[in-house]
Amino acid sequence: MEKIDISKKIRTIPGFPKPGILFRDITTLLSDSKAFRQVIDDITEIYADKQIDSVVAIEARGFIIGAPVAYRLGASFVPVRKKNKLPSDTIAASYDLEYGSETIEMHSDAIRPGQKVLIIDDILATGGTAKAAAELVEKLKGNIAGIAFVIELTPLKGRDKLSKYEVYSMLKYDEA
Repeated sequence: MEKIDISKKIRTIPGFPKPGILFRDITTLLSDSKAFRQVIDDITEIYADKQIDSVVAIEARGFIIGAPVAYRLGASFVPVRKKNKLPSDTIAASYDLEYGSETIEMHSDAIRPGQKVLIIDDILATGGTAKAAAELVEKLKGNIAGIAFVIELTPLKGRDKLSKYEVYSMLKYDEA
C-alpha cells in the first residue's frame, strides 16, 4: 500500500479555542479510512516487538488511537480520564495548565506491577498530560515502554518533560 502524507490530512484551525492558537484537528485524518488505518498500522509496527501488555490512552482523542493499537498489539486497553469520570477506585495525578491545574485518573487496578505499557495520545503540546499519565503508570509499578503521539507541537517543548521516556511522534509542527 502506498504511504499517505498524513500531514495533508490534518486540518489547521486558527484562533480555536482562543485567539493566537493554531488548533491541529485530527478529525479530517479520522474521516479518511486509509489515513486512519495507516496511523494505527505505523504506531503498531513501531511497538510490535516490545511485548506491550497494556496501552494507556488519554481522554478523549487518545482513546481513538489507543484502542485499535491495543487491539492490534494484543494488549489490554486502559483509559485515563478527567477526575470523577471513572466508576471504581482510582489513583490521580495533577498537572499545571496556563491558568490553574487539571487532574487525571486511572483505575487503581488497571496496571499490574512489571507490565510493559505504551501511553498514547493524539498530540504532544506542553507534555503535562502525558507526564501525569506516566506518573499514574509508575505509581502502579508499570514499566513505560514508550509514549506515542500523532502530532507534536515542538515550540511548546513538551518532549522536555518526557525526557526519561522513549517518545515517538508521527508529525512535528514548528508552529503552535
